[in-house]
Amino acid sequence: MSNFMFLFRGGDSRRESQSPEDMQAHMQKWYTWMGGLKEKGQLIDGLPLGKEGKVVAKGGDVITNGPFAEGAEIIGGYLIVTADSLDQAVEISKGCPIYEHSGTTEIREITSM
Repeated sequence: MSNFMFLFRGGDSRRESQSPEDMQAHMQKWYTWMGGLKEKGQLIDGLPLGKEGKVVAKGGDVITNGPFAEGAEIIGGYLIVTADSLDQAVEISKGCPIYEHSGTTEIREITSM
């Protein structure tokens, strides 16, 4: 078994135009999906990320506001899951509600140093 990080991008603009009731219904799908992963022992950790941030470059000499303005590129949150392989991690990600809002999931194996 290996651990994989799911990085969730996009979907924010469509979600922000939803009614509070629709937003709550969508969030319930996240809770249900993540709860199922937890029950199966596949969910290690995960949280949403705030909208504000900074981008640090050139050894700290350049600090700009971020994340970048392009909404499709903003990482909105992450999960760490356990899976037998990258292919299994991809299958696990297919149940994610982010796809309802045209978001994407980047899946990366977490390796040791």
